[in-house]
Order: sequence, then structure tokens, then C-alpha cells
Amino acid sequence: MRFYEIEAKKLLAKRGIPVGKSGMAETASDAERIAAELGCPVTLRAQVISPAALKAGAVKSAENPAQARAEAQRLLQIDDGGRKPRGVTVEKEVAASQSYSLSVTYDGTRKRPVMAASDMAGNIEDLSERHPERVVRRHFSALLPFSDYLAKELIAATGAKGSDLTRVAGIASRLAQIFLDYDLTQADVYRLAKLGDGQFAVVDCHLDMEVEGRGRQKAILGELGIQPDDKRLPREPTPFEIEAAKIDAEDPRGVAGPVVEFDGNIGLVIGAGGGSLTLTDAVRRQGGRPANYAALGGNPSVKKAERLTKLILSKPGVKKIAVMSNVVSNTRADLVARGVIKGVLGLGLDPRETIAIFRVPGAWEADAFKILEKYGVEFCDRSVSISEAAKRAVEKIQG
Repeated sequence: MRFYEIEAKKLLAKRGIPVGKSGMAETASDAERIAAELGCPVTLRAQVISPAALKAGAVKSAENPAQARAEAQRLLQIDDGGRKPRGVTVEKEVAASQSYSLSVTYDGTRKRPVMAASDMAGNIEDLSERHPERVVRRHFSALLPFSDYLAKELIAATGAKGSDLTRVAGIASRLAQIFLDYDLTQADVYRLAKLGDGQFAVVDCHLDMEVEGRGRQKAILGELGIQPDDKRLPREPTPFEIEAAKIDAEDPRGVAGPVVEFDGNIGLVIGAGGGSLTLTDAVRRQGGRPANYAALGGNPSVKKAERLTKLILSKPGVKKIAVMSNVVSNTRADLVARGVIKGVLGLGLDPRETIAIFRVPGAWEADAFKILEKYGVEFCDRSVSISEAAKRAVEKIQG
């Protein structure tokens, strides 16, 4: 769950990390007024969260209040995944004699949090590719108390000395503690600028919170004004996705979601978790165009599988579906088969022509295969790889 930058800066400031002087504008005239109050030049940032919007020129500069008004007017029209921006922040530009970048995230390989820093401003990932010699890292424990010495060691490795070392290390230490305390998955300071008086301030940053952590972080989310129903999705859900969410919510048995809509022609009724990601990628690698992403598992009821099947086949352009999963132990393959067949028949379609492949090996698979054989549906067991099953499905679609 991504925070708007204005929220991220409030959280940083709450924990003693200095941030630049700014104001929040909801209208272009607000931006003009704030720019005049702060003094120009200023930087304007649209408060958006979708990756596409963030890359679509969401940051502008203005040399005078009138220009701030004009730039704010443009920024307020940005498409933030089907939403309008929450507003525009207007921040006094600073002439920095030195800038740093900081980042805290999880290292999936080492299974530990990792803190990174550079004596250059920017995204640490980008800097790691362009200037790997200018990026340093230190891993730390998610269980033991964070050590301020580790932060100082990290910042010293960037070449910082004296008061700069002390101040930046203190900010890095607090950032790491924020990461741990608030269930964050990413904490990035793209630009930590050294001001004329020798102090530092965060100019550009972003924070992401683990979705499952929202329940534990109700207090801080409430303090920031983030409502429980504000899901912070990269874009607004489509009617197709909203209907899929209803199918999942109305029947507690098993899971049918998340479901994401694409613009392809092959419907996917696929296993949950990492298996569904692998299966979607396998279809694409074989040249197929998925019409959706799905995650069916946890022993869903026949009704849930039926309703999901009907929804996917009702999508314009979808003529066939692929029903696939990794080896299942907590899902009965026969219930999935019954549900899918009922969904196809309920739409007046022929299962033999509609189900391109059925690969759900595991619990009760023999019973599932008997059902599928009755309707002439091609099925396969675990001896057929995910890639091969995807290939067979794609070939039928393309044929």
C-alpha cells in the first residue's frame, strides 16, 4: 500500500526526520498563493500513487507564482489510474551543496532487511545500475533492536565525514526504525539535501506499507487520515474486477481472487499464490494473451468456481478458458472440475470446445478426470509441465 508523498513526509516528520517546507494545494489558485508565501522557485508534485502517473511528468518547477498556478492546473489533470490527484504539493526549492539517497527494503535472498545509501540523489535501484560504486548496503535484523552504529557505518562508507556523517547517519537510523515499526515494505528517500545552514531535509521520498500490516497500523493510518476502505490500488478496479471481488466475498469457502482484468483472449481459471503468477507467465511465454489473472484455491466451493468461470467467459473476446494449477493439496480438483463444467454449461457452451486444458493435479484428481472425460475435456496430470499445458492451451486458442 503506497502512501501519498505528503503522507510519507508527515510520517517521517513525526519520527524526527526533517522535511522541506511545503504546502498542499487542492486548486491552481492555492498553488499560486502557497508559492507566493514560500518564495520562488518552487517544486510542484502531483499527489498520485499509480506507477504510470508517477512517471508521467508528475513533478514540475516554477520560477514565479503565476507559473506555479499554470503548472498546478496541468498536474491536477493527470490520470492517476482512473482517479484525479489528491492535490499538488508546493515546496520551496533548495540549493543543496550535497545530496544523499537512502533506501530500506527486504532482501528476498538473504531474508533480512537491507539498508542502502548513496552520496548521489536518485532512486537507489537506478543508481545501482548506473553507478554501482556509489551505492553501499548493510543488512540488519528484523527481530533485534536496530543499531545506530550500523547506520553510521553505512553512511561513513559513502564518504561522509564530520557533522554530515552524524546528521545523515541519524536520519538513516530513524528511517530504518520507521521501516520496522510500521510494517513497511519500502522506505525510500530519493533526495536528502544539505541546506545552507548545514542541516539536512528530505526533499523527495516514498513509503510502501505491507497490506497485511494495515490492521496492526490502524492508529497511524487514522492519524494520517487514511480510511479503512481506501485500498490504495494502482488504479481503480474495473466492473469485471469488482464483480470478481463480490464472488469471492459472498462465499467464504476458498479463495477466488484477486482477479485482474487484461485485454487478451484466453480466460484463466488458475491456482492461487505463486502458482497463478507462474501460470500466467507461462501462457505469455507461449505467445498467449491472457484475458485476466486469477487466483483460485483454498478448496473453493463448486458454486464459487462456477461463478468465476461464468464471469471470465462473459468477458468480450474470450472464447476458451485454461484451468490450471500447480499440484494441490488443500483444494479438491473434483470440486474445481464440477464448478468449471457447471459454469460452461450454464452459459450454453460445450465444455469440449470451451475448456482448452485442465491441469489441476493433486487431491481427488482421479474423480476430476472422470468428470472431464465424460464431457470430452482434455486434461493432464503432474507429468505434464506447466509450460507444456500452457502451450497446448495457447495452440488451441490460436488454432
